[in-house]
Amino acid sequence: MFAVYAARIDRDQPLTGLELGERPAPEARPGWSTINVRAASLNHHDLWSLRGVGLPEERLPMILGCDAAGVDEDGNEVVLHSVIGQTGYGVGPEEPRSILTERYQGTFAEQVAVPTWNVLPKPRELSFAEAACLPTAWLTAYRMLFTRAGVRPGDAVLVQGAGGGVATAAIVLGKAAGLRVFATSRDEAKRKRALDLGAVEAVEPGARLPQRVDAVIETVGAATWSHSVKSLRPGGTIVISGATSGDRPSHAELTRIFFLELKVVGSTMGTKEELEDLLAFCAATGVRPVIDEELPLDRAREGFERLASGEQFGKIVLTGS
Repeated sequence: MFAVYAARIDRDQPLTGLELGERPAPEARPGWSTINVRAASLNHHDLWSLRGVGLPEERLPMILGCDAAGVDEDGNEVVLHSVIGQTGYGVGPEEPRSILTERYQGTFAEQVAVPTWNVLPKPRELSFAEAACLPTAWLTAYRMLFTRAGVRPGDAVLVQGAGGGVATAAIVLGKAAGLRVFATSRDEAKRKRALDLGAVEAVEPGARLPQRVDAVIETVGAATWSHSVKSLRPGGTIVISGATSGDRPSHAELTRIFFLELKVVGSTMGTKEELEDLLAFCAATGVRPVIDEELPLDRAREGFERLASGEQFGKIVLTGS
């Protein structure tokens, strides 16, 4: 079958290890389902995999892609939960949880196999492309906002780095949930897009906000860390799920954190139950993922290049070639 896969690890030039071509189709195994992939979306996790983060060379070649929507063996339209081993179903209780493609072949292919427990019904209100955007970036944003930050309607939230998949999702979900959302971006066009999606104000990174916020959604890391800490009200919460600009800020802001009793909370992906809630939320409210571009699978390299450049706003989706 045709697939997009990591053939080599290159920490400095990750796209040199990206290959497109024929790979073996998944084999049937007890407790697993084979899904015919209709759409799959890119994540920064795929770029990190090409750098060898979470993907050692001995597991190569590895088909990339965590997220997908498609059709199962019985003709049902489904969405995949991409955290494998969360409960032990399909892999056994001793295996630690992992994200698809850290141990098992991924979704950038005509077919993918996952534990049957990881297969959820796709709401008929969502297209395959829309549903394929949800299991990683949008689920991460959903958990960051409503589980880890615990914000409520009327609260104020700062989203750093508008344009990325998680940040864009946080703006849309926050607006739909009645939050007062502020956003940052270095790019003027992305700031305008953030306003169009419902942010009450979009500013350059580091700019002073008109008010202190209850929570910060932080995926940028070192470049925005001080601004995130300084933007919080006393007792507020930073939820961090990534560090695309690096994980070693020049100023940790420890004095401000302890003096104002701020909370720093980590967040990784989300549970199957949270994905079910997110799917229901989108179906009921009309909220839809922001899609930057749809490309056929055989043009995946263009999508990877766009993601690596940071030019995208929202999700890049690959469809059957």
